[in-house]
Amino acid sequence: MGRSESTTPRRKPVGQPTWLPLFLYAVCLPQRSIIYVDGFNLYYGAIKGTPHKWLNLQRLFELLRQDDDIQAIRYFTALMNGSKAQRQQTYLRALATCPKVEVILGRFKEKRIACGVRGCTYPGPRFFNKPEEKRTDVGIAVALLDDAYRDLADRFVLVTGDSDLVPAVSMVKTRFPHKQIVVYVPSRNLIRGAAVELRSAADKDRDLPLVLLPRCQFPASLPDGVGGLIHKPAEW
Repeated sequence: MGRSESTTPRRKPVGQPTWLPLFLYAVCLPQRSIIYVDGFNLYYGAIKGTPHKWLNLQRLFELLRQDDDIQAIRYFTALMNGSKAQRQQTYLRALATCPKVEVILGRFKEKRIACGVRGCTYPGPRFFNKPEEKRTDVGIAVALLDDAYRDLADRFVLVTGDSDLVPAVSMVKTRFPHKQIVVYVPSRNLIRGAAVELRSAADKDRDLPLVLLPRCQFPASLPDGVGGLIHKPAEW
């Protein structure tokens, strides 16, 4: 008499990996992302006048982009002069303790501009020099295109409202339509936060959620990695 076949479905042994088609693995895996931060745009749009200047950028974007595999956070700024320089240097030292943050420096250039105050009765020269930050938008554009061509990420996250970046964003979308560009505009008002051209060029756009800033501050003192401490500026 032959053995009867069981009608009970066979179960996969516990711990045996489940096979998935390759395209499903691609969907399930977190997207590689690189984040580009316009430092002055972030400061003047969201941080100036708040108690949140001691901002841990890596903590912020790990909270903001929890489903991303963040490859790098590129922070673009320029070295300042005068009374603000020491505080800025202290902040850059704090950022250097974040393994994913890369600081990329531009520079300031003196620009001669005319006084625009109506009714001003000053009898002297009507022109004065004003420092103007240079190279940030170009630096971001070059890094964005270079990273796209080297296939260093699947998603590019821009933290800025600068419309000068629209050509670079459009070029990436033309050359690499499968890559995604996300824009976060740092702003506390509708006028500054409009950024219509840049938002329209991106795949997705959001206002930077300012509610996260208090949760992403460095401690008042933190190790500098070489045996010393970095202290939050007293004015902050």
